[in-house]
Amino acid sequence: MSLTSCNDAIDIVQKGEVNNESTFKTVNDLESFLLGDVYSSVGITNEIQFTASFTDEVGIGSSNGGQQLETHRFFLNSGSGNPSSMWLGYYTVINRVNRLIDVSSLISMDPSEQARFDDIIAQAKVLRAFSYLQLEAYFSPDMSDPNALGVMLVEGVPTIDVQLPRVSNSEIFAQIEADLNDAEGKLINPAGIFRHKFVSTYMVDAIRARYYAYRKDYTNAKLYAQKVIDDFYAPLTPISTYPSIWQDAGDGKEIIFGLSRPIGGGGGNVGSLFVFNSSDINGAPFLKMGANLRAILEAVPGDVRATTFIDPTSTATEAIIDKYPGKLTEALKNDLKVFRLSEMYFILAEAEIAQGAMPFTAASNLLGEVRASRITSPAAVTYTSVQDAWRDLLNERRKELCFEGHRYLDLKRLGALANVSIDRSIEDDIIPGAELTLPITDHRFTFPIPNSEIIANSNMVQNPGYN
Repeated sequence: MSLTSCNDAIDIVQKGEVNNESTFKTVNDLESFLLGDVYSSVGITNEIQFTASFTDEVGIGSSNGGQQLETHRFFLNSGSGNPSSMWLGYYTVINRVNRLIDVSSLISMDPSEQARFDDIIAQAKVLRAFSYLQLEAYFSPDMSDPNALGVMLVEGVPTIDVQLPRVSNSEIFAQIEADLNDAEGKLINPAGIFRHKFVSTYMVDAIRARYYAYRKDYTNAKLYAQKVIDDFYAPLTPISTYPSIWQDAGDGKEIIFGLSRPIGGGGGNVGSLFVFNSSDINGAPFLKMGANLRAILEAVPGDVRATTFIDPTSTATEAIIDKYPGKLTEALKNDLKVFRLSEMYFILAEAEIAQGAMPFTAASNLLGEVRASRITSPAAVTYTSVQDAWRDLLNERRKELCFEGHRYLDLKRLGALANVSIDRSIEDDIIPGAELTLPITDHRFTFPIPNSEIIANSNMVQNPGYN
């Protein structure tokens, strides 16, 4: 009798208890979970912060009180904050997508709602594919090797005691491709001025273009980058309206996919990664623009990126980062630009260099198209060697994509080909003799598996070079 009483007590369903059956009943419930729990857990703030601090995008600002100093001085280990946050963040997305798919069988709906139901599942799968891509890019030592060690593959909704091992890249690649293939024919492209804030077929092809470029599968990278350029509803943004991209004005211009950070909403203020109060000289900058980055932005007269990314109140010794000035009434709060059209031109140029031969005219022309949309009178660029072509590509990506979370991976993927690595000025630190670069072969161009995962998961294997 006592055992029965104990079981009865344990098995009682409490009044107001929330479970899957009571939470997920309609398509509206499923969509609410997608928007409120899945989309809201996707973010690239860690990538932006780490890349800017670890590479050559920032120097130590006049109001720095210790912010990002360890990262800026190349301290990277299994206890570092950005890798740990990224690992947890993207596996949170993956877990929530898995849960959404798991509970979708509970939904009761009219046949007229089938297309909307399919679109919700498709959007979730695309966000899962993106999450795996980000994890692979940072935590796999070599994405171009399908047999190299990748990350964990999480299938379904695991129990709390499950300890999953890392699998080969090829197994993660299969999941990414399956998700994108499953989603492709079921997505309903969003319309209106906020369409770039939701998953679309353009985003699917942009993911594929980046994914294949990271794998060095340039035939497919070229195919999908060109498809985005051909199909996308907007061309490269002209000089006259380029600044509006960074003020979140209009319909997003050339943004293929951006993460919404509305006024008064969550998600943090991305501009506060660099300044305390506002993106001007009075905003207490703790990180300034790196001196060498500033120099290449200002080297060519009429480059709109210089006047857009460097606040006019900057001094000769302190360039204030103005890429995220804020929107309307909220300073420093801007949407996160995850995929932009200019990146597709860069991927096409990369493929042309990888597959072509001197003088790489097609690659030069593609980079020239981006330059022509940013510079009043760009000069034609010719190459004298393949290394010269790689350097020009990296240089153009450095200018256009700064503070968007690309530079670290760009150096990891292409630095050896261009014979370049982190390119800092002595002005970027406050300690005389501080390290200004790392060998491009350094193990720190791959993230460590977080210590919290190593401790909790006996099946987890650390990356080379980390304890």
